[in-house]
Amino acid sequence: MAAASPSVFLLMVNGQVESAQFPEFDDLYCKYCFVYGQDWAPTAGLEEGISQIASKSQDVRQALVWNFPIDVTFKSTNPYGWPQIVLSVYGPDVFGNDVVRGYGAVHVPFSPGRHKRTIPMFVPESTSTLQKFTRKPLVDETWKHAKSGVCLHASGCSETRHSTKLVHGTAA
Repeated sequence: MAAASPSVFLLMVNGQVESAQFPEFDDLYCKYCFVYGQDWAPTAGLEEGISQIASKSQDVRQALVWNFPIDVTFKSTNPYGWPQIVLSVYGPDVFGNDVVRGYGAVHVPFSPGRHKRTIPMFVPESTSTLQKFTRKPLVDETWKHAKSGVCLHASGCSETRHSTKLVHGTAA
C-alpha cells in the first residue's frame, strides 16, 4: 500500500510594478523579491528582479513609470507564511552612488482576480547630518534588512527612523 503524498496548491502571481511617486528624486530603479513561509516553494518564474532606471514624468504627478513585469508560481501545503512582495527603490546620491530611496511590502492578494495595490514605501533616515551624505553602506544593509523580512513586522520597523512614499502596482 503506497503512502498518500501530501496535497499541494499552487499560487500564480503575474502583474507589474507600475509606477512610483518620489517628487524629490529622479532616475530611480526598483528591485523586488518575495518572502514566504517555510512550506512555500517557487516552482516557476523569477522570485527576484530589478527594473530599468526611470525618469520622472513631465506632468503634474511627476511619476516614475516602470511597468515592471512580475510572473512567479509558488506551491505550498498550507497558507501559513503566505507570500509577500518586498519592493526597494534606489537612485543616485550627489556623489553618484546608489542609495535606497524607499522599501515596503504587501501580501500577495488572497483571492483570484485583478487587484491594484499601493505600497507605502519606508525611507530610512539618518540621525546625523554626516550619515545623510555618506549613506552608501546603508544601501546593502537596507536591502538585506528588507529581504530578511525584519521590517515586514511593526516591531522590526520601530527600531529605525522612516518617512513614507507610495508605489503603485497591479496584479492579475
